[in-house]
Amino acid sequence: MATARLLVEAAGPLTTVQDAGRHGWMRFGVSRSGPVDSLAFRAALAAVGAEVAIELSIGGIVLAGREGAVGFALTGPGFVAELDGVPLGGWTVGTVQAGQRLVVRAGGGNWGYLAFAGQPQVPRWLGSAATHAASGLGAGAASAGQLLLLEGCRTLPGRGLPAPGDAAAITRVRAVPGPQDRFFSDEDLARLTGEAFCTTPGMDRMGLVLAGPPLMPTRLDMPSEPIVFGSLQVDGAGRMTLLLADHQTSGGYPRIATLLVRDAERVAQLPAGSQLQIALVGAHEAVAIARAEAARQRGWLSEVAAAETLEARLMGRNLITARVDMEE
Repeated sequence: MATARLLVEAAGPLTTVQDAGRHGWMRFGVSRSGPVDSLAFRAALAAVGAEVAIELSIGGIVLAGREGAVGFALTGPGFVAELDGVPLGGWTVGTVQAGQRLVVRAGGGNWGYLAFAGQPQVPRWLGSAATHAASGLGAGAASAGQLLLLEGCRTLPGRGLPAPGDAAAITRVRAVPGPQDRFFSDEDLARLTGEAFCTTPGMDRMGLVLAGPPLMPTRLDMPSEPIVFGSLQVDGAGRMTLLLADHQTSGGYPRIATLLVRDAERVAQLPAGSQLQIALVGAHEAVAIARAEAARQRGWLSEVAAAETLEARLMGRNLITARVDMEE
């Protein structure tokens, strides 16, 4: 099996290795982690037949080929690549060879994804490579001087990828009320949808602080309750935070509303200073919207993966491990 080695010459802050997330552990206080923008992440995986990707932040990444050759896919709004000084653009597939330098720069979005047509040899924790940024548990951060080893590598012809249908910056976001909207006055509940909020530079993988009218909880003596991706949590000062991939598993501050997942991911990609209007939808409507969105995503992801043959996709999976797991 072909091997490739890539040297990380530079990497932006919060550049981490992620898989789809660490599922089934939240009841033990372990965050799921995984990607902030799951759609861009899944597109990168689909384009190369992978299960793990590097999540890029606004600092981008510079990789130098040290051995072998490996195909790659870059996704994420505003992220663009160049190979040995030749611009490749964004939403793109190519191959980096030994002696070549791959440079990825951000330009509008906050989170990009770089996946390889090979299996990264990275640590796993509780069965997952997903990195919890604050603790470093999982495969960990990508940092300057690190050597990435990939096994079972394949090269890929260069091609562009179709952009998602919701690539435009989001300005109106949909949310389900609660689960603790009872801890807010009628006036503040009206402000949630009647006034604008704004993204701020206060962001990491755990959450994004939103500026806007203070929404003061009427009480803070509620018991700690489970938290999900997209929760709008309000602290004692009335400041609202959108909780993201590394969110805590439970908390005592009230959640006034919960954004639909795809809307939350799109908000997380907005530059600081972007204005938002929040619209409330009922639970049944939210489920219908999510199902329709999932159908659209499946269609789009099939387009992204169209150039990957069945043989290439199978070669990108660890079939030997799967067989052993089934026999155990």
